[in-house]
Amino acid sequence: MSVNLSAAASFMATHARLLDRRRFELLGGATNADAVLAAVDGYRNPDGGYGWGLEPDLRAPESQPGGALHAFEVFEEVAPATTPHAARLCDWLATVSRPDGGLPFGLPVADPAGCAPFWVQADPAAATLHSTAFAAGVALRVARHDRAVREHPWLAAATQYCFRAIRELSAPPHAIALSFTVQFVDAAHDLHEEAAALLTHLAGFLPADGLVPVEGGSAGETLRALDFAPLPDRPARALFGSDVIDAELRRLADAQEDDGGWRVDFGSFSPAAALEWRGYATVRAVSVLRRHGLA
Repeated sequence: MSVNLSAAASFMATHARLLDRRRFELLGGATNADAVLAAVDGYRNPDGGYGWGLEPDLRAPESQPGGALHAFEVFEEVAPATTPHAARLCDWLATVSRPDGGLPFGLPVADPAGCAPFWVQADPAAATLHSTAFAAGVALRVARHDRAVREHPWLAAATQYCFRAIRELSAPPHAIALSFTVQFVDAAHDLHEEAAALLTHLAGFLPADGLVPVEGGSAGETLRALDFAPLPDRPARALFGSDVIDAELRRLADAQEDDGGWRVDFGSFSPAAALEWRGYATVRAVSVLRRHGLA
């Protein structure tokens, strides 16, 4: 298995948005945290949240939980550097959380142009495990190196909401929600003793081969083991055999296309999103492979 990093860099220069180009450069040590933080700052609103298409299929300018997910991803990647905007994002999330600590999947948008229907049609009054886990899971990873996030009351409330919701699961949630929930518990493992038991509970919803079809998704859209456990030396990795992970790593490396980039297997809802997801997917692929010593 081999990865052509030079071709990947050329793909990013040709097709990717500035944020993902900076993230790609950070992976290779060609830029610093300040440059990446400056790029993500363009998506930040005065309320402390993030919008403006930071979630590629949610083009609306308003701050959204989906934007928070991607902002926290950047704040994790720049570690050990920190930014006060991480705690301010927690402040904003506290203002839009429901009384039980959960986040709605999406908030109202004034203009749905270029937005996926599932974002636009979300009920802003209903908390969901899906959205709370995707925001809190990455925030917990940021919390490893950012004390302000680790001690923020929003993260404490969101974490407890997720713990309660996971304990109540008697059947598998939607594949994407399951992926974010597994990653949330994996991240919580560093800070909360109850995470181990919850990971065991979630393991019962996962097939040994890690293949979970996405109901309502594109034809053939399927989540795989690396979507649930992308990182080595983490508790979630024990959910899959080493043969499954090795095969998925080979598959990921082999998925690099002739133009140097990677693709996603889900549909996009605007021409901009279709390109942006490819840049995002390329950063993710190189990051995962590099963490396994393969790029």
